[in-house]
Amino acid sequence: MALDIHLTALDGAPLPSATVMLLRDAPAGLEVLMMRRHGDSAELGGVYVFPGGKLDPTDLGAAAQHLDREAEHLRAELAEPDTPVDTAVGLYLAALRETLEECGVLPGAQLDAAGLAAMRHRLAEGRSLMDALAAQGLRAPTASLVPWSRWITPRLASVTRKRFDTRFFVARAPADQDAQHDDHEATEAVWLTPHEALQRYWDGAIDLAPPQIMSLSQLARHTQVDGLLEAARQAGPALVQPEPHDHEGVRVICYPGDARHSVREPVWDGPTRLLHRNGRFEPEGGLAALLP
Repeated sequence: MALDIHLTALDGAPLPSATVMLLRDAPAGLEVLMMRRHGDSAELGGVYVFPGGKLDPTDLGAAAQHLDREAEHLRAELAEPDTPVDTAVGLYLAALRETLEECGVLPGAQLDAAGLAAMRHRLAEGRSLMDALAAQGLRAPTASLVPWSRWITPRLASVTRKRFDTRFFVARAPADQDAQHDDHEATEAVWLTPHEALQRYWDGAIDLAPPQIMSLSQLARHTQVDGLLEAARQAGPALVQPEPHDHEGVRVICYPGDARHSVREPVWDGPTRLLHRNGRFEPEGGLAALLP
């Protein structure tokens, strides 16, 4: 399924959002959980993404006793001094909530299947994550999340009809929790090595959007979860503000470090632009450019 390119610029501020790249060590190497969005989804229907979604009002206003770390520490870890503390905390909670809702996994928590199901039921009733955690006698396990990047959709959005300000986190998946899609927002949950995910994309077996393509390219440069998490802590989250333009009828998305991008310092190794051709986004140099 080819992704349609949008030609009209979007108005309005980007919506605060959070997503989690759940990781595990496997015989083939580091694997990441990917969810296939429902084909009827308003945004990116049928595309493989990481669990996540928009900041919800219920994610705001968490009391200190419900958190495993101080609120100011969370904002500092995000490296966003201009973001209100409550919003910074809410982004961590949104990341945990969305992951629990969409695939039944809560990073950093020791819960059996019954406890996870009870929490998902409370969330489905419209309760907050804080309420669901309190019922299990738990604090929000924010320490399980490590900020990885921050993606801000430009006004000339290529594949979405809304703008998002999304914080990407990385987290180790609990070994005793099984990821299961919810059959509502997602219709499949699959563990893949980053290399395998990109190969499947290149072979036309799955669809990926640009943030997932570039994120997988960076994950592919790591072989173990511990090493990746430590690298993320040391580097801090990368700010990614794509700058798209059209050249001879082809949409080109440039990233920091590209000659056409306003930020000349690259934030990652590998390609700094994607071109929409053959019904998908490709780097100059093909699949090999995305892999270490």
